[in-house]
Amino acid sequence: MAGVRRIGLVLCPDFDFMGLAATSPFAVANRYVADTTYDIRVLSETGGLLRSGCGPAIETEPLSDPSAFDTIIVAAGISLPEPSPDLVAYMQEAARSTRRLAGLCLGAFALADADLLSGRRATTHWRYAPQFRARYPDCNLDIDKIYVSDGNLWTSAGMSAGIDLAVGMVERDHGRQVARTVARGLVMERRRAGGQAQHSALLDFDAPSDRIQTVLAYARQNLQRPLTTEDLAAVACLSTRQFTRAFRAETGVSPAKAVEAMRVEAAKHMLEQSRLPIEEIADAAGFANRERMRRAFLRVQGEVPRAIRRAAGPLAVV
Repeated sequence: MAGVRRIGLVLCPDFDFMGLAATSPFAVANRYVADTTYDIRVLSETGGLLRSGCGPAIETEPLSDPSAFDTIIVAAGISLPEPSPDLVAYMQEAARSTRRLAGLCLGAFALADADLLSGRRATTHWRYAPQFRARYPDCNLDIDKIYVSDGNLWTSAGMSAGIDLAVGMVERDHGRQVARTVARGLVMERRRAGGQAQHSALLDFDAPSDRIQTVLAYARQNLQRPLTTEDLAAVACLSTRQFTRAFRAETGVSPAKAVEAMRVEAAKHMLEQSRLPIEEIADAAGFANRERMRRAFLRVQGEVPRAIRRAAGPLAVV
């Protein structure tokens, strides 16, 4: 069949079933692309029934000539995969003979075990970032991304982010409109560009008390308002001094720093997922002007808004 792109999903022992979802964007794309079809194969080192981490097993094909595949994706389990000499050799050969190679979540460890990520950008699940950095110090790990593509190597932050990675691959193959159609077909709430952060500022400010949680939720829903410390203290029904002490004790930061982080997060999402003018984004996120937003981004993100928009590139939604 002309135009066939063969996708090989390599499952590791005790794989996470969520990894299988990364094949769905390719399957859905087959419905909308007339001249190219994705042929999806599920592989493992030995083939046959492979038991998942949650119990059920799935039938797999044994690893075969990687040059027969357009894209090979490695999906690991919920614990760090043990380096396998056979898989390492297969990944090294695949890097030479396939167009794309990807590691989902802890699958990034499999790519790194094959010495494919030295000097390259990659991501993995934030919880395992310390282990990854310790084992592979030559990799430029970017833990603030849900997926990263560096040349022909792709990595995702988690299993659900593998779906975003696959949609990104479809976009790279067939353009934004097809990718958006695929995302709608999968009933994705919204397409996420690879540059989006793995978790939100509200998770970082995990306050134990309902009082401070209420303040955080209020701030998140009212970013266009001034949100002074006095305003937030009133929401908490505390004096400004009492509120400031309680807020810092529970979140580790001042109210002003927390609000700034939430404004930056909201603006970053708009930069990545829209083409609104930067001035409008600054206003919508509650910054007085674009210069204040620029300075806040430098403090929180270490880069300016325009750099974040450029990094989102064609994967940003219009």
